[in-house]
Amino acid sequence: MLFRSFRGSITLTQLLLLGVCLCLPLSLSAEIYKYKGADGSIHFTDKPMKGNYRLLWRSGKKKRNSHGNYSLALLRKNKAKLTPLIEDVAKQLHLHPGLLHAVVMVESAYDTRAISKKGARGLMQLMPQTADRYGVNDSYDPQQNLQGGGQYLKDLLQMFEFDIKLALAAYNAGENAVLKYGKQIPPYPETQNYVKKVLHEFERNRLAMLN
Repeated sequence: MLFRSFRGSITLTQLLLLGVCLCLPLSLSAEIYKYKGADGSIHFTDKPMKGNYRLLWRSGKKKRNSHGNYSLALLRKNKAKLTPLIEDVAKQLHLHPGLLHAVVMVESAYDTRAISKKGARGLMQLMPQTADRYGVNDSYDPQQNLQGGGQYLKDLLQMFEFDIKLALAAYNAGENAVLKYGKQIPPYPETQNYVKKVLHEFERNRLAMLN
């Protein structure tokens, strides 16, 4: 729902006052985005729009489309519960369990019901087309998600001659993006940060397994 349009700038305080004046239904998961139109007009909406928009304010709990609302205790509980399954899938696919753990941690923080704004689902955040490609009927099913995501990761490792950085970049941005840039990590900040995060988690897991 689009709230209102302005020309020029408006402060966050003014925006909140506007919300009160218009009697906006600020639910536990309410969000307000600022969007700038092509003609310079400023819009405020409770849903993200295509184009030049940014989140200005969020009330209460965030919708469960990421692992931002996870508590550390819940993360640890889910990790402990899923570890036997992750290790079993890693063994079947001849992947290092620490690597599979790292991808799961960065992708979903062990939240089997995680879903991104782009529609990626489950532990390894499978996009619908990737799920179909690997025969995953239910991306929220931990076994299916790990099998499909793990097989995809293994295929990417083989495609890029077991260069883990390129495989991870392809898992995040797609193999075509890595090929497009001459088998280099694409110059996308999100992808570059993703590779660093997964490698950091992998190294941490690997060292923990050695102790």
